[in-house]
Amino acid sequence: MPGEANRAGRPFMLGGRPLHTVIREQVTPLAKTLTQLIATEVDTYRRMDESDLNRDIVALVEHNLFMLANTFERGKAPEADELAVLRAAAGRGAHENHPLEDILAAYHLGARHATAQIFADADPEDYGDIVAAHKLLLDSNQVISAVVCAGYSTARESMRSQEQDARHTVVSALLDGARPMQAGAFAGVRLASRYLVLTVTIDPNPEELTDDPAGVRAGRSKLDRIRQVLDGRTPEPVLTVLDPAGGLLLVPTSESPAEWDDAAKLINLMTDVAGAPIWAAGELTEIAEVAQAARLTQEVLEVVRAFGRLPGLYRLSDVLLEYQLTRPSKAVTQLASLLDPLEDNPDLLHTLQVYLANSLDRRRTAALLHVHPNTVDYRLRRAVQLTGLDPLDPSHLQRIGAAITARRTKPR
Repeated sequence: MPGEANRAGRPFMLGGRPLHTVIREQVTPLAKTLTQLIATEVDTYRRMDESDLNRDIVALVEHNLFMLANTFERGKAPEADELAVLRAAAGRGAHENHPLEDILAAYHLGARHATAQIFADADPEDYGDIVAAHKLLLDSNQVISAVVCAGYSTARESMRSQEQDARHTVVSALLDGARPMQAGAFAGVRLASRYLVLTVTIDPNPEELTDDPAGVRAGRSKLDRIRQVLDGRTPEPVLTVLDPAGGLLLVPTSESPAEWDDAAKLINLMTDVAGAPIWAAGELTEIAEVAQAARLTQEVLEVVRAFGRLPGLYRLSDVLLEYQLTRPSKAVTQLASLLDPLEDNPDLLHTLQVYLANSLDRRRTAALLHVHPNTVDYRLRRAVQLTGLDPLDPSHLQRIGAAITARRTKPR
């Protein structure tokens, strides 16, 4: 059949003439027709200026038509130098924020209508060549699609890396005390006047718990999902210094009664897309005080984790006592020593801790300790005898709670 003959060296024929010759003769008018069709059917190109269409898109369509003619003449898929033009064009599209699906739609729409128009006047004896040419076209389109996707993805990744580098530069400058607007202008990043400063710790999700490259990829994927949640939330960008285990986020915010509720919702959303628990400490602040807020949130998060708090969003007011008792002082040391008499009786100390943690409910304490309530009563009486502190005395209760907290911060 004619298609088989082509693979042996004979060109595809159409109406008694080589198919590649027929295409080359139509390149200029056909490129203009296809460009107008693409501009009508595909949203990205519909919004493009007429001058850009006539200059850039017509030239690219002409390249594709010549590449199609070359493909039919050689009887094999496009060559590297021809594909390099498409890769570069896809990269430009990425930089111009054109959706990848629109770029691919334009290629496939152009190829479909080009071949329909070229083969419209085919004779019956051309059938074999047309079938073989279509098969080669499908193979070529697969190669082209892969090249376009790769060019687009490479450009987007480069853009993302440059954006992250710029944002890291701004965050570093803010933490070092640089003037905010100078820092933003230098890196080309638009800044807000007010930020939610978040220090976060992110647990690994199940997919990350491997030592092979799949675990590393899962961590990067988790980070990408979190960034997608953050991007586009506000007119100004969210500034981050973040890796799969956590980091620092500066989220633009406005003064409103709901801003802390919005912050909690953001942490919940980040947790959902991460597929792993997140602990976060936050502070709402003006941009000039970002550095102080970042130090405070780091300290608050350390307290939250040290005291075994559940995942979620915390601020200083949630851990005031614990925070204060983690600051070195003679008072903290003396508070911790109030319960030293119980060190030789760990059951007594543990029972006292559980009792306070459960609002002085002896039955619940007994259930959690798997002992009889009378055993709880006995242990509590012994603790009172040894320390002189009675949890049923309101003034003593505060000192016992503070002493327990202070002991948790005492170096082992």
